[in-house]
Amino acid sequence: MCTVVIDVEDAASVRLLAVRDEDPQRDWDALGPWWPEQYPGVIGIRDRRAGGAWLAVDPQRRRLAVLLNRADVQELPDDRAVSRGSLALESVAGRSPEGPLPMHGFNLLEVGPEGARVLSWDGAELRTTPIAAGTHMIAHDDLDDAVTPRIRTWLPRFRALAPAAESADWVAEWTALLAESAELSPEDDRAIIRDNRPHGYPTQSLLYATASVAPSGVDVRDHTLPSPAHWHA
Repeated sequence: MCTVVIDVEDAASVRLLAVRDEDPQRDWDALGPWWPEQYPGVIGIRDRRAGGAWLAVDPQRRRLAVLLNRADVQELPDDRAVSRGSLALESVAGRSPEGPLPMHGFNLLEVGPEGARVLSWDGAELRTTPIAAGTHMIAHDDLDDAVTPRIRTWLPRFRALAPAAESADWVAEWTALLAESAELSPEDDRAIIRDNRPHGYPTQSLLYATASVAPSGVDVRDHTLPSPAHWHA
């Protein structure tokens, strides 16, 4: 139940804020070049158990991908499901997924020189949603889906800020708004910094990352929260 806020200036210039929700008992590694042989030049946030990535970046190709979970519309037994951890890595290598897929549902946010889009797999259909210029949010439903309480609550606030490309310090402005959102209880369904256990999932917000992808280059930074689901220690 991760969350991404993305501002698209044009096809070649994108800025985003991504919050990762995961089981705190599942070990992970901070941003680094964890796949030097299979994906040379790629950096990302690695899941130690499966070896894949939640967020991956190829600075030379100016490609970035973020993986978010999505509900299945039909049942797929866990013992038959292939890990989704390779999706972001394959994406920044220029290999987007093609359906049908033996995987649980996902939203895969892709950013590259040709633009930004979301690939959505629900267990039955793989859909592509181009992301137009402007500010958008995505979580476990569709892009800008007002059915998702955190999108309905916070997307208007992010859109009320100046476009990221026009801001002298968009990271500080977006992070300040994220901090304001964290004043909600992490168990509140409107919260971006989340504790999903009351909703039947073991995941909690563990970190956030900010990134910009532009013709001048790629900048990505990750920040671990002081404790799961909490902005402050």
